[in-house]
Amino acid sequence: MSGPLDLDRRISRRSLLRTAALGAAAVGSMPLLSACGGSKATQTGGATQAGTPQRGGNLRVGIVGGGAKDTLDAHVPVSHPDEARVFALYDSLLVRDPDYGIRPALAESLTPSSDARTWTLKLRQGVTFHNGKPLTVDDVIFSFQRILDPKDPKSQATALSIIDLRNLKKVDDHTLQIALKSPSVILDDHLTNYAVGIVPTGYDPAKPVGTGPFKFQSFTPGQQSVFARNDSYWQSGQPYADQLTLIDFPDDTARVNALLSGQVDVIDQVPLGQVAVIKANPELRLLESETGAWIPFTMRVDVAPFSDVRVRQALRLLVDRQQMVDQVLAGHGRIGNDLYAPFDPMFAKDLPQRQHDPDQAKSLLSQAGHSDLRIELVTSEVAAGTVEAAQVFAKQAQAAGVTVSLRKVDPGVFYGDNYLKWNFAQDFWFTRNYLPQTAQGSLPTSPYNETHWKDPTFIDLVTRAGTTVDEAKRRQLVQDAQKIEYDSGGYIIWSFTNQVDAHSSKVNGLVPDKSGIPLTSYGFRRMWLSSS
Repeated sequence: MSGPLDLDRRISRRSLLRTAALGAAAVGSMPLLSACGGSKATQTGGATQAGTPQRGGNLRVGIVGGGAKDTLDAHVPVSHPDEARVFALYDSLLVRDPDYGIRPALAESLTPSSDARTWTLKLRQGVTFHNGKPLTVDDVIFSFQRILDPKDPKSQATALSIIDLRNLKKVDDHTLQIALKSPSVILDDHLTNYAVGIVPTGYDPAKPVGTGPFKFQSFTPGQQSVFARNDSYWQSGQPYADQLTLIDFPDDTARVNALLSGQVDVIDQVPLGQVAVIKANPELRLLESETGAWIPFTMRVDVAPFSDVRVRQALRLLVDRQQMVDQVLAGHGRIGNDLYAPFDPMFAKDLPQRQHDPDQAKSLLSQAGHSDLRIELVTSEVAAGTVEAAQVFAKQAQAAGVTVSLRKVDPGVFYGDNYLKWNFAQDFWFTRNYLPQTAQGSLPTSPYNETHWKDPTFIDLVTRAGTTVDEAKRRQLVQDAQKIEYDSGGYIIWSFTNQVDAHSSKVNGLVPDKSGIPLTSYGFRRMWLSSS
């Protein structure tokens, strides 16, 4: 068995895979197998880290979306404003760095046993919650129990269901042995998720307490949230701003205008049609990163006409992917092939690129008895490019005689009572590796199975892959699962989008980030306001 993993080491995926061996040593280095390199990240408009960070000021951030169902709960974020609040208030055990490598946060180390059935967690010492309570293993256990509560499972319950709560072993206040129900080679990957924040025992989301860089001050759902600097934050010197104000902007134009007028200092997800406007303003800066994020079309495979695989295949063939990237993303992205997780070392890159083929689409629809297909597509401004993508797709579909009527709803409605029930809609996802993403959206037990996908062979493959220590065998299982989704899944994944955000020239500390999560993974702790 290998020794504890030094999560602070920066090892590229390429060099690691070149030297990794099977067996205990390979399992011991498993957390670093999740790291991904090789993706281009660029920053536009000059450096944002020049000079020495300055303390003070109210950092005002405009966030896309939001509505009456906004929440402060650490474990159930849905919209972008929810996610931003999570990053402000809470910390997870592990995090993804800007290069998509796994790094320590509240965990000092996390080490698997040789069979990947038990992982040993060592907590960082000296960390306190906003109320002054010291962080201990009891809080980690409580957080796991809350997420996995069978009466009220949280968004990461499926991903963490592998944890055997009854056999967790507290070694001391800062050491925990995490027993699993079966081996898992990706527990570390699951624990990097922003919805696995560690909260104190007795946590009440109505009075949120975390270990994060900012402390709760006020919250008005659908409008704004205000936070004060956590002067006892464990990351020395951070955060820099005295106050953080997050403002919901469901409307893209209003969000851009707020930045142009100085109402906010930073905005996430610049509408790509407005990039030129931002570039033309000498007081503003763009931040752009190539990511594994995607904004799919989602087809419910359990309702007609999408229950017929020929219809799903036809709709995929109707998409002119390069035209979508050029028109919807203004070139700020790259084409997709109906598969997610492009940074995963096991990504099925050898599958043929699906092409725009309206004639073949017509043939498939005719075979399915839908030569005059009429469908409704529900769209919303939940992420940059969603509405524009819907509009371009509706036009492209006309080439095969398909009529797509658009129903645009407010983000609050989109993520309201009908979320996960829309027959044909869209959504957004950040960068993830393949198995963690399947746990989130492609299994019957997934919290966000928006396509209602439940292929039994697929389920068996990904379940076995998650417990297979042997890398070669796991790769084959993962690629077999990807082939099934490629052939008959419910997603149309037409691109991987660059993340494009914008900020005042007075805002510093932002860097490109491959995760797809806006604003350097909502890294408010690292941002500072210059006085000039």
